[in-house]
Parts: sequence; structure tokens; C-alpha cells
Amino acid sequence: MRDARCAELADGLLAFLADRLKVHLRDEGVRHDHIAAVLALTKEDDLVRLRERVAALRAFLESEDGANLLVAYRRARNLVHIEEKKDSAGYDGTVVEAQLVEAPEQALYARLQDVRNLAEVALKGEEFEVAMAALARLRVPVDAFFDDVKVNVDDKALRKNRLHLLGEIRRTLETVADFSKVEG
Repeated sequence: MRDARCAELADGLLAFLADRLKVHLRDEGVRHDHIAAVLALTKEDDLVRLRERVAALRAFLESEDGANLLVAYRRARNLVHIEEKKDSAGYDGTVVEAQLVEAPEQALYARLQDVRNLAEVALKGEEFEVAMAALARLRVPVDAFFDDVKVNVDDKALRKNRLHLLGEIRRTLETVADFSKVEG
């Protein structure tokens, strides 16, 4: 009983401190959606790390690569969401590498693997700016994919695999922050 009460008090205190940090960051001019994007993804109890992560996200989204990648993220997320709803299916499965037939989708898949690994290592080392820089490396292959690859093709297996690839974009970016929370 006492342990449960202590845990409840600790959770309440942490929530209070997180709320105070949100207010402090907003007072410093940090957008509320950037704060929400970081807080939605982590149960972080180190307020300094939270602040650093928000600062790295803010800098990334203010860069040209970050802004453009946010547009690509939304495009991928929206397309997957529409198709999931239409098909009553989820597209968070595994990409079948052998079914990646066009060069831009092959390049995107390879880059996603590299970027995810780089971002994971950077996040474990609390190198949030390095994680954001890794994400920026997705911009060119994502743009090429959307420019040159048709997702909704007649071949159902190919279509499904491409939707899984778009789901992979979403999952990879969401290792760093919940970009769906970012407005504008």
C-alpha cells in the first residue's frame, strides 16, 4: 500500500514538473506543438533531457530539410491512414525487400535502415541533434520516392509493400518525436 502511494506521489510530482517545464519553454518562445511532439513519445523523467530534445526538434523543424521532411512525413502518414481506413488493414508490417522493384523505393528502404540505426544509437547516447541530422538524410530519397513511384498500383502485393514502406517512414521518424503533433 505504501509503495503504491509513493509511486502515485512520484508520478504526480513528475507530471507537475513536466507541466512547469512546458510553461517555461512556452515562455521562452518554444511552440506548444514542438513540446507536445516530444512529450507524446516519451515517459522521460529527466527534464534536462526533455528540454534538449525539444530544442533539437525545434532547430530541426526550422531547417529547410526538417520543414520539407515534415511535409513528406505528413504525406506518407496521410496516404497510409487513408489506405488503412479504405482497406480495413494496417500497414505497419515488414517491408519485403525483394518486392522493391524501382530504384527510388530501393534507395529509400536502404536509407531508412541506415537512418533508423543512426537515430537509435544517437538517442541512446542522448545526442538529439545527431538523431535529427540522421532524419534529415531521408529528405532526398523520400522526395524521389514520391516523385517517381506510384503507390496505388494494380499489383496488390506491390501496393501493400509500398504502403508498408510508407509506414516505415512514419515509424522511423516517430522514434525521435511524434511529428503528427506538429502544426503548420
